[in-house]
Amino acid sequence: MKTLIHPLAGTLAMLTIAAFWLSTAVSELAGTPETVTLVKTAIPWGFLLLIPALMATGASGLKLARGRRGGLIGVKLRRMPIIAANGVLILVPAALFLAMKARGGAFDVSFYAVQAIELVAGATNLFLLSLSLRDGFRLSGRLRRR
Repeated sequence: MKTLIHPLAGTLAMLTIAAFWLSTAVSELAGTPETVTLVKTAIPWGFLLLIPALMATGASGLKLARGRRGGLIGVKLRRMPIIAANGVLILVPAALFLAMKARGGAFDVSFYAVQAIELVAGATNLFLLSLSLRDGFRLSGRLRRR
């Protein structure tokens, strides 16, 4: 079961983060202030999907590792605290701040500064999660090393 839960939960988490990032970028580049407000106020609700998916990914990954810490498993395990810290310390507070500012129509310098930080942090997490996905494929034999 954990061999099914881990890749499904991880993929769901990665797709959710990608949806947050893309919807933010598109609404900022081509949307109206109303569209930006809609996106920014919807993202915190997406945490109801994202956080359990990340928790399931982490828990099932630890079970699959069975205490091993070397090789690709070790690399994946060392990446996870960075991804989690980025999410807890930057992405979640930024999303809540941006939702509050957007709800009030305050598209000021602080809104756009935090928006830029959020986009960079989100892209960083997507990159790190994609590396973990690649390493997971290698561990499962679905992707061969060069």
